[in-house]
Amino acid sequence: MIEKRKNEHIEICLSKDVNAVRNYWDDMELVHRALPEVDFDDIDLSTELFGVKMNAPIIISGMTGGTPLGRRINENLAIAAEKLGIGMGVGSQRAGLESPEMFDTYSVVKERRIPLLIGNIGAPQLINQKKRRGITDKEIERLFIMIDADILAVHLNYLQEAVQPEGELMAEGVMGAISTLSRRFPVIVKETGAGISRSVAIKLKRAGVMGIDVGGLGGTSFSAVEYYRALEHGDERKANLGKLFWNWGIPTPASVIEASVGLPVIASGGIRNGLDVAKALVLGASAGGIARRILKPATESSDAVVIEIERIIDELKVAMFLLGARNVHSLRNSRFVVHGVLRDWFEQMEV
Repeated sequence: MIEKRKNEHIEICLSKDVNAVRNYWDDMELVHRALPEVDFDDIDLSTELFGVKMNAPIIISGMTGGTPLGRRINENLAIAAEKLGIGMGVGSQRAGLESPEMFDTYSVVKERRIPLLIGNIGAPQLINQKKRRGITDKEIERLFIMIDADILAVHLNYLQEAVQPEGELMAEGVMGAISTLSRRFPVIVKETGAGISRSVAIKLKRAGVMGIDVGGLGGTSFSAVEYYRALEHGDERKANLGKLFWNWGIPTPASVIEASVGLPVIASGGIRNGLDVAKALVLGASAGGIARRILKPATESSDAVVIEIERIIDELKVAMFLLGARNVHSLRNSRFVVHGVLRDWFEQMEV
């Protein structure tokens, strides 16, 4: 059942328009610096995240696993991450725990020397549900061993859970479970398309997580993905929910600001290019998380992934040059302007 659902998710993301109706990075402009006062070749993209040095502030966001197609995608992404010296996550590892034959669809990434490897488990798996118990410490250890993870992402996908037929809708006690987990393991928390508000970010910091991946509104909408799944399965009720909540959430740029509570922030959600990464870094993010742009190349070859990410790195470096930013840290001194709907968000945020 999980394998079938994961394959459907991949195919829908490859073949359908599942983007949010608005990409909020387009509501943000960076102020050009006519005299950069830095040589292009001297620009340093290297950065450190969770104590690990990377060649660029880019994370390949966790996408998949648990299917043969997922194995191929993860292998190609891992080869690229190793070659380029950037971080990488995998999709939810639940399938690897429940189905031993799916273990290697994740563990294939262990064959590569990737600077930062991020494991993945869903928040609903942390607590007891009606039909199953919550995940144990021994199983958490297996998640780390499965991919030699440096850190584990607990993903929050309650919007998706609410609109899919198989959704797990028990959420009471998750924050306490995250707090308990964070005392025993290195943990970050990642949203999956609806963003994280300041109040939640503060609670997560108090719970002891090491970082936050905002996973905001503006890129792939998993409500949209579930809308198409519902149509394919003839479930009109769930299709209606998926369509209604297609654009639900906090825009990624706004969520980067709201979630900046003294922890490293990964900006994912609608990041399409190096310019978007630069905008995220200007807002204070530690790295940009990219998925959709490299999904199709990942189904083709590792070389295709490398080419695409190298383009993103080139775009980021040009943006840094035009802002006079010698390194990632100095980007945060750059000026920016917001307009449109994003401006309304900035004016009314919790900060």
